[in-house]
Amino acid sequence: MDCIFCKIISGGLPGKIVYEDEYAVVFMDIAGDVDGHMLAVPRKHVKNILDCDPDTLNHLMAAVKKVAVHCTENCGYDGVNLLNAGGESAGQSVPHFHIHIIPRKKGDGIDAWPAFPGARRKTEEVYEELRMTGDAG
Repeated sequence: MDCIFCKIISGGLPGKIVYEDEYAVVFMDIAGDVDGHMLAVPRKHVKNILDCDPDTLNHLMAAVKKVAVHCTENCGYDGVNLLNAGGESAGQSVPHFHIHIIPRKKGDGIDAWPAFPGARRKTEEVYEELRMTGDAG
C-alpha cells in the first residue's frame, strides 16, 4: 500500500510518535503550521470516517482523548481543537482516516474555526433533508 500514514505506523517512514497503542498512533504533523499539531490515526487502514467501523472509531477516539487530556493536564495547554475532513470534497488530503489534534493556550492567536460564507438554504429545509427517522443510520 502506498499510504504515507501506513508507512509511518509500520516504521517505514520516520515519525515523531507522541502516543501509540495496539489500535491507534498519534504523531507530530510535519506541516509546521502551528506548535503541537498532531495527527491521530487508526493502525488499521481506513479511508475516512465514512467507512470506519465502530470499533476502530471508538479506539481512535479513546486515543485522541488520552492525548488531549495529557496536553491539558501535563503540558500546560488550556484546551484542544479536533479537526477532521471526511472525503476529498471536505478537504481530506491523505486517504487514511485521521484527526488533527491542536493543543491550545488562551491568547495564542490561532483561529482554527473556519470562516463560513453563510447558509444558502433555510435551516428548516436542510433539517428536513438531514433528519434521521426510524432505524436510519
